[in-house]
Formats: sequence, C-alpha cells, structure tokens
Amino acid sequence: MKKLLQTLTILASLAIPLILPAANSPSKTPDSPVYVLTNDDGVLHNYVSFYLAGGSQGSPTLTFQTNVNTFGKGIGGGYFASPRVNLLPDPSAQCVYASNAGTGDVSGINLLTQTLAGVFPASGGDVGDANGVGLVLNAHYVYAGYSTSNTIATFAVQPGCQLTFLGDVAAAGLNGGSPSGMALHGNLLVVAYADGSIESFNIANGIPVSNGDAQNSAGFAFAYFPEGVDITQDGHFAIFGDSSVPTTVEVSDISSGKLTPTVMYTVGTATNAVGPGHNSAVVRLSPDESLLYITNNDSGTISAAFFDKQRGKLTRGCTSPTLNYFYNPWGFVGSLATRDTTGTGGLLYVAEFGFTSSYIGFLEVQSDGITCAMSEPSNSPTADLLSGGLLSIQVFPPRPF
Repeated sequence: MKKLLQTLTILASLAIPLILPAANSPSKTPDSPVYVLTNDDGVLHNYVSFYLAGGSQGSPTLTFQTNVNTFGKGIGGGYFASPRVNLLPDPSAQCVYASNAGTGDVSGINLLTQTLAGVFPASGGDVGDANGVGLVLNAHYVYAGYSTSNTIATFAVQPGCQLTFLGDVAAAGLNGGSPSGMALHGNLLVVAYADGSIESFNIANGIPVSNGDAQNSAGFAFAYFPEGVDITQDGHFAIFGDSSVPTTVEVSDISSGKLTPTVMYTVGTATNAVGPGHNSAVVRLSPDESLLYITNNDSGTISAAFFDKQRGKLTRGCTSPTLNYFYNPWGFVGSLATRDTTGTGGLLYVAEFGFTSSYIGFLEVQSDGITCAMSEPSNSPTADLLSGGLLSIQVFPPRPF
C-alpha cells in the first residue's frame, strides 16, 4: 500500500551513550535500559531516533534520548510491513541498520556510541522510492528489498558496522508486486510481495537464489494479499499478515526449506477465526511464541491470536480497544515490537503513522495461555518528534529470533 510522502520537522539533541542491557523479565518494567529505535523516514533528512523505556506497570513511558542523522532521505510512507530499521536478533548486537528509500542506500549506526558508521549504496539500478526498502540481516549479510526496481541487494557485514555491496537479484511477485515484508531464518529468506504472492530464497552462499517456490497464497482468491511475514524461532513456520478487509493471517510450513501452500486464518469461521479487526498487514510473534500480534489498520486496534508453535495453528485470542488518537491525528499502524525478550513481551510498542505527526503507542499484555487482554495506558502514545510518517521501529535488546 502506498502512503503520501510527508515533510518532517527536524529537531536535534545531544547524543547519550547507550548502556548495554541484560535480559529482561516479561512481567514488569525491566531494570536494565531498553531502547526503542525508529526509522523516521524523513523526506528532507532521515534520522534514527532513540527512546528510553521507563515508567512502571500501568504507566510506562518512552523518553526521547537522541537522534542520528543517516545522511540519506526517506519517503515518509510506503508498505506498512517493510522493515526499514533492523539489527541482529541478539543482545550482543553492536549495529543497527536503517534504509533510506529516497536515496536508495543503507546507513549503519554504532549502537554503543550512537554514531553514524557510514552510508552504503547498492547498485544504481536498486531503487526503493515507491514503497520503501526493507532490511533483514544475519551475522554475515544484510539484505535490502527495493520496492521500485523489484530487486534484493546483498551487503556483506564488515567490522565497525560497515557494509560492502556484493550484488543484487530480481525479486518480483507473480502479479506485479514488489518486496514488502521479509524475514530470514538460517539459509532461508522469505518474501511477501503484497500482490497475493510469496517466495523464498536460499542464502547459503550469501547472494539469494530463488527456491523456485513462488506461489499465490490461499488468500489470493479472496483478494487478501500477504504483506508482512515472521518466522518461528525453530524455522518451522512462516506466518504472513495479509493486507485484507477482514483480519487474515496465513501460515506456511517451511521445514523442508521451501514454502508450502498456506493455511488461511480469518474472521467468520469457527476453527480458523483470529479476531474481529480489519486489515492485518503486520504480524509479530511474542518472544515465547505463544501469541501472534496482528495490526488492524482499518479499525485502529491490535489483535493477539494464540499460536501453537508445534503444529503451526492459530486460535482467536483478544483484541485491544481502539488505540488512543486513532484518526486524530494518526491513521495507520506500522511495525510492532515487544519491550521484553521473554514471555509475551510484557509491553507491545506500536508504530503509528500520521500525516503530520507520528507516534509510538504502547499496550500492556496479559495472558494465561487460555485468555488474554491488551490495555493501553492513558499516557500512550509518545510523539515521535522527527517523523511525519513513522512505519518502522525496533527494540534493543531485540527479541532473540
């Protein structure tokens, strides 16, 4: 889906050193520092902002700490589920990478010093100014999905958060779509094209090689188009969030190393219902994989479905109340991230896209494995000062997969 490009008001602040945190408890505000990172996607100057998590149960807070100029330009919009800011899913991660869709490059930022390490272009043919540039990575490579040129570029990770461009490959959907959601596990890179089709690539040798499994999802017959994707910690299942009228999620068994036909979960069937919300482009598993968090853009809510990680099956869980200030002044939900690295994640952060101003919302999550509930504190959301079109956030320390 396309969003209008927005001009951002640029603010500045002194950098504050990042203290590397330890593991966090899932049931209370962590004692060690936790940071929410944003790709502010500015069309004049792009920044990655750092927010410090704080507060207490019932009154969590996010406090702006600093920003890092990426020395690139964003587009102020694009695919809801395209991951524009990302880091290695490990508490020892030293680098965060942010894409600049307007200039078509990737910025590396040192997490410890909160300083720019460099700006790294792909080839001249890699263009992402239509709907953004998504990023996924492992310890050796960063993969960038370009939405205009329909390509995936590969960068080799070098010391000091440096990147070296290695090459690119064609990556287009069966129905004219471009890379939107991307996720990887081991040697498998999974891509959703936001046109009803999905595909996987083998990345054992760095440069992606298609597994020859491009296919339309089960939802394609109903005009439900996979846009976002997450992969289970053991690499057994890929879970797709659909751009659709009703909440729709699709699951593919990838244990063979390739995509298999998806099983669709949507509203209105007794065995496959996942929630009452509308639209579901972004999905995010809780750290313990007991819950799948799902965005409901058209209803301004977040749903949580119970997930059986052994069988890859979903059952209906709970849906939040309409989020504060929905459509006044923000109107779309981008990515999701959990505060804690264990359990259900404790607190769920929500990127809230506004046409003139954007926010980071937070939902407190409670679950006993049978029932669940999500509630938004009265002091949510926090304004993202540098962004008029926030769609991508991450948390440090990250979820461990």
